[in-house]
Amino acid sequence: MSTAAPRPSVLFVCVHNAGRSQMGAAFLTHLAGDGVEVRSAGSAPADEVNPAVVEAMEEVGIDVSAETPKILTTEAVRSSDVVITMGCGDTCPVFPGKRYLDWPLEDPAGQGAAAVRPIRDEIERRVRGLLAELGIPAPSA
Repeated sequence: MSTAAPRPSVLFVCVHNAGRSQMGAAFLTHLAGDGVEVRSAGSAPADEVNPAVVEAMEEVGIDVSAETPKILTTEAVRSSDVVITMGCGDTCPVFPGKRYLDWPLEDPAGQGAAAVRPIRDEIERRVRGLLAELGIPAPSA
């Protein structure tokens, strides 16, 4: 009988859950497949994912057009192994035994796809680094 290690779970958090956290979750899902349980949420979710983010992600072959921003819940944090904040500050609940990472990234809100591209590329670089730390193979760039 196999005793495979449980899948790690990662929660991406930003204020509106319409840009950075959506890109982080999309890249992690795209690169890790079923190897990681992925969530994203925001402390004050927007009505929709930023259209410039949708456009920038389409350019790299990832469709986030059907995603919807979600509210950050205590349960989402509690059930995640790694919590990555991307500008939500101290609105994220802190629990012992969780790994917290803060990725200070520019907010793409109100910006066009040209301004979103460097943010997108930095998020992909950081997600690939996270996968390496978690020991999960990712396809090469």
